[in-house]
Amino acid sequence: MSTKRYENGQNVAASEEKAIRTDFKESMTYGEYLHLDQLLTAQDGLSDHHDEHLFIIIHQVSELWMKLILHEMQAAITNIENDQLQPAFKQLARVSRIQTQIIQAWDVLATLTPAEYMEFRHMLGNASGFQSYQYRMIEFALGYKTSHVLKIYEKDPVLLEALTKSYHSPGLYDVAISKLAKAGLPIDQAVLNRAPSEPYEENESVLAAWKTVYSNVDEYWELYQLGEKLVDIEDSLQQWRFRHMKTVERIIGFKQGTGGSSGVHYLKRVLDHYFFPELWKVRTEI
Repeated sequence: MSTKRYENGQNVAASEEKAIRTDFKESMTYGEYLHLDQLLTAQDGLSDHHDEHLFIIIHQVSELWMKLILHEMQAAITNIENDQLQPAFKQLARVSRIQTQIIQAWDVLATLTPAEYMEFRHMLGNASGFQSYQYRMIEFALGYKTSHVLKIYEKDPVLLEALTKSYHSPGLYDVAISKLAKAGLPIDQAVLNRAPSEPYEENESVLAAWKTVYSNVDEYWELYQLGEKLVDIEDSLQQWRFRHMKTVERIIGFKQGTGGSSGVHYLKRVLDHYFFPELWKVRTEI
């Protein structure tokens, strides 16, 4: 009896799935849509070491997530400029969720031991995550502009042009501060007229504006939401930076980075940098 029920169940399941497509001679497959032939054959290591596969995939996956972060951030900047804050909030919330993925990626890479990494590290030459152009574009979108890093990308004129455009474009904090001014909150003209490529410096008028927003949440609800979305993103980015620093320390200690940076010492220094300083200081002020 039980066998019959099992067979009947199998027959029912088979009959329900008769519509599944199996002939793809003339139509697109899942793998073709995602270009899996290219994606899954792009892990060509330079050594025969087992763990180089892990090292490459972790960094490739992180770059894919960063591509999506940039996609969402750039859309959010445009929406904020056009006073479309609700879609921007959805996009910025998505960025925060993506950030949890790339933070957790460090836990996987941390399974690589120092002895294992030393077996193929020399094969990397001067290639380094420090050269990630998408990470630089994320920094640019967050308002952290350093012109000297552009020199890294002079080898590729097309890439350099894209980075230069990003470097001179308004970042998230630029458009957020403009929204404060549009809401009637007094912002120094020097801040509003600042070229997007100029490094942002903490400003008392911006702090006062955020203090007004955070002290009058009901009146400035959307600006309050915007401030908190920006804090979410910076908080997660600092967590990512911390996990990066500790993973590097765990694997190579205080050795110099392959790209020539001071390695852990450099990563510790950038932990002290704030993208949206007034949004953190306002917590002490209110």
